[in-house]
Amino acid sequence: MITCHLKYIIDPYQLEAFEEYGKRWIKIVNRLGGQHHGYFMPSEGANNIAYALFSFPSLTAYEDYRKQMFSKDDQECLEAFKIAEDTRCIVSYERTFLSPVFK
Repeated sequence: MITCHLKYIIDPYQLEAFEEYGKRWIKIVNRLGGQHHGYFMPSEGANNIAYALFSFPSLTAYEDYRKQMFSKDDQECLEAFKIAEDTRCIVSYERTFLSPVFK
């Protein structure tokens, strides 16, 4: 299993747009073979940092997801990308891959 941890720098004036973006990606990741663990929005502390975590059975499965995600035929993905593009709710992000330890 591989888990992707995303740290976002977001526009704090675009929280609603970012939340909508996140809700769409949760559905997309789950539909394309992953397990989304949620988006984590700012609460106390920094008002411009958000996180997301999702897992795939393997790095190969994640790479397959990425190919499907960037397909020009996937309308849901295109619409989610458009939210971020139109609202500029995401300033930047960094992606880290983790391997979970159980027991």
